[in-house]
Parts: sequence; C-alpha cells; structure tokens
Amino acid sequence: MRAFVFPGQGAQFTGMGKDLYDNIPLAKEMFEKANRILGWRISDIMFTGSADELKQTKVTQPSIFIHSVILAKCLAALQSEPQQVGEAFAAKAAEAGVAGFAPDMVAGHSLGEFSALTAAGALSFEEGLTLVSKRAFAMQKACELKPSTMAAVLGLENKIIEDACAEVTASGTAGVVVAANYNSNGQVVISGDIDAVAKAGEALKAAGARRVLPLAVGGAFHSPLMDPARVELAEAIERAIIVKPICPVYQNVDAMPHSEPEEIKKNLLIQLTNPVKWAQIVEKMVADGADEFVELGPGTVLQGLVRKLSPAESKITGLQ
Repeated sequence: MRAFVFPGQGAQFTGMGKDLYDNIPLAKEMFEKANRILGWRISDIMFTGSADELKQTKVTQPSIFIHSVILAKCLAALQSEPQQVGEAFAAKAAEAGVAGFAPDMVAGHSLGEFSALTAAGALSFEEGLTLVSKRAFAMQKACELKPSTMAAVLGLENKIIEDACAEVTASGTAGVVVAANYNSNGQVVISGDIDAVAKAGEALKAAGARRVLPLAVGGAFHSPLMDPARVELAEAIERAIIVKPICPVYQNVDAMPHSEPEEIKKNLLIQLTNPVKWAQIVEKMVADGADEFVELGPGTVLQGLVRKLSPAESKITGLQ
C-alpha cells in the first residue's frame, strides 16, 4: 500500500517550485492562482527570496503548502491529462517510481496535514491555502505575544523527556515546556517559554541526552503558548468546507486515520496546541499495510524520518 506524506515548516528553500512554474502549464496556473488568493506574489519570494524572507511563518507555511499540493495535482494530471504536465515531469515521476497520485493513505507533518487534506480532496486548493495563510498569521501573532522557542532532544526515551518537561513546568519558576514533536524514536522536539526550554534542556543533558539542539524558530509551536492562535483560527476552521477525502488521513493529534469531516476539523484545531505524533503516524501506517512512502514537497526530511521508523524493505521516495 502506498502512503503519500507532506512536509512541514523548515523544509523551505530559495527556488522551491520554480522548475514547476517554468515548465508545467498546470503548475504555473496554480502558482498564479495562489498569488491571487493571497493578494500578493508569494511565488516571487519562493523563487528568489532570501532565507530570512522565506523563514517568516506567514511566508513559510503557504509556500510549503503551495509547493506540495501542486506536486500532487501534477501527479494526478499524469493519469488524466498528461499534456498539462509534459514529458520532463512524467520522466521525473517515473524515475521516482510514481506514475500518478493514487494514495491508499496520506499524512502531513504539522502544516503538512493541510497539504495532505487538500491533495486527498478534503479541502479545495482555495480553502486549504486560505486556512494555511490564516493559521500562519495567527501563529505569528501568538509568537509575538510572548518570547518562546523549541529545541530538539536526541537520544532519550519519550517518557524521560516528558517527565523532565513536566517537572520544569510544575516548578513554576521558568514557565511552560512540553514535548511538541515526536519525530522518530530518539528524536523529540520540546517547546515552550525560553527559560523553561533551557532549563529542561539542561536537565535532559544531565539525564543522558546525546544532544539538545536549539531550533531557529519564531516561537513555541504545538504547545499551550499557541492557544491564542487556536482561538483565532477556531471560527475559520469551523466555517471551512471540508468533505470526505479520497483516502484516510492520518492526523497529527492521535496518529489515527480519519475520513469524517467533523473529526478532521476538530483535530486540525487542537493540533495547534498539541504534539505532532509523527513517529506514531508512520508506525500506524506500517501496521495498516503501508510498504511504500512518497514525500511530496520541498526537502527530504520526512524520507529520512520514515526510514528510521519503517521496515528496511519499505520503498521510500519523493518529488520536489
């Protein structure tokens, strides 16, 4: 069974999607549509913007969403209207062993969940991009309300990390810190107030962490500090038109497959303040029969994580 997976924030790079825009009429049409939806030319920043411009949350999230969804739509066109994508893209897809977009299941890391839902038909491109843009601005505002950060912890069991975060938070002296991203076995990202993350990091080093790496992010994503963003986004998600996807979507909050629109909406909203259970998602997909994973979007981060979590014989590839 084939699983398509979609990356989250951090995968962006200058020039992302430019070859698609230059060579595929369908992609160019969708990039221009995205510019109109947003009311500004995000494609210009994607193609020629600086790293600093691209790492702004309000730019990063829609950029990765646009790139990922366009790739999925181009793969789908290979099956129905191959003239829209051309021979070069068809050859690139064939080289990756992906002849079209026919997923048995999909998932996305954090922001990537919106890409997965849109690629699987639960959201229209317009609705998905509008939600992602609103999410990005809401998260940016939450970041600006209170200084906060994240750090990757390598080489410790989940419970040790969770207990250390709980102890620092309970002390009431440094603020809040929680486990925010379960990326793979032995790689967990913690998130929270700057002092709390630093204090938890020291405790985890003392507990035997191989490394604790501060991340260059604007705030404490997937932590209680994102609650202002959750409140701001609640109405937009509730009003969004979400339909049943073409295949199950494994969502971040519980690592379980979902197809019912109301469940999807609920999980999208609480995702902002709850951890991303990526390791658990991959393990559940494998348990449910996935033996091939295709990453669609900038970068190859998810391919690396999937390799750590899936059987050695799994086929893992991607397009960007």
